[in-house]
Amino acid sequence: MTVGQIASEPADAPAAAQAERRKLRKHFGRFDILFFLLCTIVGVDTIGSVASNGAEAFTWLIVLAAVFFVPSALLTAELGAAFPDEGGPYIWTSRAFGRLAGAVNNFLYWITNPVWLGGTLSVSAVTAYTTFFNDGKDLSTPAFYVFTLIFVWVGVLAAILSFDVGKWIPTIGAWSRFVLLGLFTVTVVVYGVKHGLHGFGIGDFSPTYAGFVLLVPVLMFNFVGFELPNTAGDEMTDAQKDVPFAIFRSAGLAVLLYALPILGILLVLPVTAVTGLSGFIDAIRQVFTVYGGHVASDGTATLSGAGSLLGDLAAIMFILTVLSSGVTWVMGSDRALAVSGYDGAAPRFLGVISSRFGTPVRVNILSGLVSTLVLVLAHELTNGSAAKLFGAVLGLAISTTLISYLGIFPALAVLRRKAPHVPRPYKAPFPRTISVVLTVLILFASVQLVAPGLGDHWFRGDYKPDGWSHAERWKYLLTEAVPLVAFMLLGVLFWRLGKPTRTSPAAEA
Repeated sequence: MTVGQIASEPADAPAAAQAERRKLRKHFGRFDILFFLLCTIVGVDTIGSVASNGAEAFTWLIVLAAVFFVPSALLTAELGAAFPDEGGPYIWTSRAFGRLAGAVNNFLYWITNPVWLGGTLSVSAVTAYTTFFNDGKDLSTPAFYVFTLIFVWVGVLAAILSFDVGKWIPTIGAWSRFVLLGLFTVTVVVYGVKHGLHGFGIGDFSPTYAGFVLLVPVLMFNFVGFELPNTAGDEMTDAQKDVPFAIFRSAGLAVLLYALPILGILLVLPVTAVTGLSGFIDAIRQVFTVYGGHVASDGTATLSGAGSLLGDLAAIMFILTVLSSGVTWVMGSDRALAVSGYDGAAPRFLGVISSRFGTPVRVNILSGLVSTLVLVLAHELTNGSAAKLFGAVLGLAISTTLISYLGIFPALAVLRRKAPHVPRPYKAPFPRTISVVLTVLILFASVQLVAPGLGDHWFRGDYKPDGWSHAERWKYLLTEAVPLVAFMLLGVLFWRLGKPTRTSPAAEA
């Protein structure tokens, strides 16, 4: 085989693929992958959304860990070790179902992340800043844009930097998670000893169908991402050994890092006081009063002395945590889109790796521009309502993310059949069952995201997203469905624009 070619590479790989892959640099080691995965999977922006559903959220967290999280880890460990090419999920989907399916799937996989960075993550960071540094007062519109645009473009710059530099953002982000979530958990115990806890009965943990509908999509969103390091497969020092190692260790840590703060929020705050946007931030502010401060009779927490200092530190770590979540996903999904560009499933212009940085700079800049557009549009369309902006953009980010796994999850069973000759350092048990179960769960969650409560009480009661009324159900449906359809059509357009690359002379074997 020629330089840069591996056993799983198809015979019709365009010549452009080898030319671009030669620019990639190997400096992504075992612990780099582990920290990258922790930033990918453990996101603090959705902890409040989960906890707002009460004690049964903890029940569904454990159930989904068993029936979704662990099987997806097994699936990704096999695909990541057997097909460690740069581009990861795009490679698996296109090899299993063809480049058209790969193009559409990969566009959805990519577009999620600038949408998420410019919407949900930016608003979460602003909320942390205003809560701890601005006495809870909203920023003026100009100040809001200054803060969020700096946030977005710092993330883009981190993605542009060569991986041996850029990878320090996920490393810092992983340690921020350990410190933030660890300090919060310990403080909950101290708070409970000093003030007592709200508590809940065994019956409160009973799972319900409404809880399933509301929680499964956001929990799945939290539990996906094992495949993301494989988007930099050719930059790994030893993908076939390091990917399974990192996946299985990050899986256990991720469940722990989600379970403890969610349980802590439920112990500290009444469910009626927990919101998707600021639930975790409010819980931090309340429990940190044990270091200095007080909680008023109306539940408003005020920090002082050491409490204020530690609260400010927690806010900084929270902002670093959400920033590192966005950076890791942008780093990975941008690489996947660039690979589809030089593989003939997207415009060749996007399929260029920078000789200077070893990163897809053109796609990185495109992601920044999309994030900026989403930020401005979402802010203006929701009249500056942080809750509405957070809910609408989170719903769109989750739906585009989950739908992209309709190509990734079935690939395990299909590639077992289509490529039995490819060496598999790790083999997942029951591949067909895993593929089917995960795909069915994704389908159900995707439908409920677009039309919450469909099949029971669509857009009524608990199914209604924060900040929305039942009368606005059609508007909400359009905000979710129209972008999804548009993104799929853009994926087809990208595939069509990649035809010259696909039909160019194949790389010599």
